[in-house]
Amino acid sequence: MSDQHPLLAHAAQQSYPASCLYIVATPIGNTADITFRALHVLSTVAAIACEDTRNTSQLLKQLGLSKPLIAAHQHNENEVALKIIQRLQTGESIALVSDAGTPAVSDPGARIVDAVRAAGLKVVPLPGASAVISALSASGLIQDQFYFVGFLPSKAGQRDSALNKLIAVPATLVFYEAPHRIVETVNALAAIFPPNRKIVLARELTKLFEEIHRCDVADAAAWLAADSHREKGEYVVLLEGASQDADAELTEAKRVLTILLDSCSVKQAAQLAAQLTGQKKNGLYELALNLQKSVLPP
Repeated sequence: MSDQHPLLAHAAQQSYPASCLYIVATPIGNTADITFRALHVLSTVAAIACEDTRNTSQLLKQLGLSKPLIAAHQHNENEVALKIIQRLQTGESIALVSDAGTPAVSDPGARIVDAVRAAGLKVVPLPGASAVISALSASGLIQDQFYFVGFLPSKAGQRDSALNKLIAVPATLVFYEAPHRIVETVNALAAIFPPNRKIVLARELTKLFEEIHRCDVADAAAWLAADSHREKGEYVVLLEGASQDADAELTEAKRVLTILLDSCSVKQAAQLAAQLTGQKKNGLYELALNLQKSVLPP
């Protein structure tokens, strides 16, 4: 790899501690998004711990680099952490990468970082491409906060339960989703959240077929169905957070359910509350369960 670019030379002049684990963000699709600091660190470390050696080998080839690779995935993190610590203690520096984006954020790596820190060794992050931040910046959603959910549970019941707990969150909700589950997830969002909540479907970010679509959550399934290619590629899904009106609706739902639960079962209370408030029965049922648990004696 050539060191001719001024910024690459500048990166090389910075301080890089020895015996250090470098957390290196890698491109989420477009290789040109690699940073100069990442290039320098990847070229100088003793080895690179990575989620999938095949993917990282391809990336290094595109960058004109070659390094020993250490497979570090969700099934061997504890074991690999010990090996990395031993190497760091001898004075080597190691880079940690995932298949795309930043390690330890909905990707393997957190256990390794925790173990290295517990051993009293240095950890240095190198920021770079981020699917979450990229999607948020292009969404036009103006809430000041976001709530990173990541991947929802794969089982429908657990997923719906998790979503019902998020109805009143005022921050923009951020989900990751795989292509084979995107339709199911969008349908679940439409069934649980108010139909006029804004949703942003960000697909294949930074890649050739990137799409970022914003619509009401009630219209999202139709957008997906309009083109079969939209069920391909990784998604970041952003959902507008609850408004003050939603907070008022939640307060009213709690008031009605609290009264009904004195003389009705959870199911009956949810059905009656849906008729009285016009809110969705599934969300009211989950809320009634939570209210019932909160008043039960220990």
